Amino acid sequence: MTGSERLRADAARNRTAILRATEELLTQHHPQQISMEQVATAAGVGKGTVFHRFGSRYGLMRALMQERAQDIETAITTGPPPLGQGAPPHARLLAFLTAVVDLVARNKGLLAALGPEAPVTAEPHREPREAHPVYRSWHDHISQLVYQQRPDLDADMLAHVLLASLHSGPILNALERGDGNRLDRTLRDLVTALMRE
Repeated sequence: MTGSERLRADAARNRTAILRATEELLTQHHPQQISMEQVATAAGVGKGTVFHRFGSRYGLMRALMQERAQDIETAITTGPPPLGQGAPPHARLLAFLTAVVDLVARNKGLLAALGPEAPVTAEPHREPREAHPVYRSWHDHISQLVYQQRPDLDADMLAHVLLASLHSGPILNALERGDGNRLDRTLRDLVTALMRE
């Protein structure tokens, strides 16, 4: 292994350790109680490494959210149906919404760290929510599936409405109470009614 390969491997290991440490800290502490120094200590790296890699606490939280969202993206593109290709649009949309609700329910601390417009928010005063790459990806996927089955509906707006339901105050409060299954059932009922041809 060359020196540059070793450096790249070390950087990848550090990134993984930092993200895992952050996720673990978020299960134990409110996001506002977590400092970059705590993350560095938990990850076994220097504080400068955390700042160099992620820039800020917000940058770190955003990177963690994007990594979690990437798992869904991989399932959509290369995974088995119904989340992956090969199932009818209605079944794929139901599977996708279930996966997103599960992601949001499991990462409430992370979402809180990203601010009141979570789960797919932009840093305040930087970019609108709909410009965030996770939001764009999720929106495009929903709108494509809706259009495939119900081209008579406004698929673009319906995708925004479904995503908006995931970051409203009452919904996040319900998830805090452990009502993820209730939200999933409600979204499934709504989508099933809308996708009837």
